Amino acid sequence: MEEMITSFVRLPVYTRNGIYVGNVKNVILDVEKKRVASLLLTKTNPTMVEGAMDVAVPYRWVNAVGDIVILSYFPEKVLLEKKEEATTEVEEGAEIETIDEPIA
Repeated sequence: MEEMITSFVRLPVYTRNGIYVGNVKNVILDVEKKRVASLLLTKTNPTMVEGAMDVAVPYRWVNAVGDIVILSYFPEKVLLEKKEEATTEVEEGAEIETIDEPIA
């Protein structure tokens, strides 16, 4: 299992339309359910992610994994929330934006 999880690291991630999103930086596990919860992406495409910030993508959005990861869904643009509008607690200095929108 460890070998399978680490094989995700550094894989390029693309939308189903072939647009580069970023590279897998880490795999986030749901220990209670014993499954992959999300993929943390780094070196994100600045045209898709404001400020090219790291983002966590729910694993349910992953369509295929091989030499690359193909997502079945990704928003057209991920915008950063203003601090006063943020609805989640974030540690000071954290640079991870989590995306969790329903699939239409």
